[in-house]
Amino acid sequence: MSLITAIDPSRRREGRFELFVDGSHLATVSLDVIERLGLRVGLPFEPVADAVAREAALLGTYDRALRMLALRARARGELRRSLVQKGEPADQVEAALDRLEAAGFLDDSAFARQFARSRSAGAGASRRRIQQELNRRGVARQVTDEAIAEVYEEEAVDEEAVAVRAARKKLRSLAGLDPVVRNRRLYGYLARRGFDAADIRNAIEVVTGETPELEDAGGD
Repeated sequence: MSLITAIDPSRRREGRFELFVDGSHLATVSLDVIERLGLRVGLPFEPVADAVAREAALLGTYDRALRMLALRARARGELRRSLVQKGEPADQVEAALDRLEAAGFLDDSAFARQFARSRSAGAGASRRRIQQELNRRGVARQVTDEAIAEVYEEEAVDEEAVAVRAARKKLRSLAGLDPVVRNRRLYGYLARRGFDAADIRNAIEVVTGETPELEDAGGD
């Protein structure tokens, strides 16, 4: 009969434990698993073998997700997609994401607010562009709308002023171009960032001092 012969703290994975059966390393587990399954040295292994295998596999997915979150914040949908693309089984991914949410490491509302704050202030993105980018990251539309509304109110974001800042920044790379070409490219740049036509025209007029003639704008 196979027996658990050692449960030692992992040297490579902080907060994890290495499980040995008959003197050979078998799996890496968490303290929660040890307590929940009642694992201890001298315990017959066969009755808990399947449960240990499941928990060890799930822990591997969980730890991988945690490492990805440590590199940068992500929405649940984006993290799910990345994990599945890396070969993690879908059922394990969902279970791992549920645990991350329960532990407070994964929060789409907080992520959306942080993202909206960063994109509106630093990147000069419009409300529409922020909505699109959050949706691509798998954040639900309602969560996205609530987060953007909250950030815009707290930060007193002026969409027109954001468009002007974006236009002024882009204008530096367009110096020396014919004014018509410059304005057309500036219009296209702002349009791709989700600003509406009125804000775009106002921004171009503010940063260039000219009233733009843009009937054919948006192509460059």
